[in-house]
Amino acid sequence: MENDLKISEMMSMQRKLWEKNKDKWKPMTPEFGKISLLWMFEEIGEVIAIIKKKGDSKIMEDPEVRKAFVEELSDVYMYYNDVLLRFGVTPEEISKAYITKHDEDMNRDYQKKYDEMKFN
Repeated sequence: MENDLKISEMMSMQRKLWEKNKDKWKPMTPEFGKISLLWMFEEIGEVIAIIKKKGDSKIMEDPEVRKAFVEELSDVYMYYNDVLLRFGVTPEEISKAYITKHDEDMNRDYQKKYDEMKFN
């Protein structure tokens, strides 16, 4: 396996993990998507806790802290993939949406949008 995973590979790995644990875990259906999202938020909280408790420089310089930080980010990805799988979002769909959004953002004038939001 390469060290630069494609979305389809991550989703396949997550599906395999769910298959292995499907007798203990919630079904891979849309009504349980919000649960995966909540678990993802919890993992994001763990990422935030590392940033708050250890700080930027430790994440960049201390191998143990960095390892923990990256592992928590990986957990976020895993639950994100659960959400995609539960709602039947394909790798092609999310890739197309991501590229479209990126293109829009590349052409967006963030300063103008911010200025328009200001209340005088």
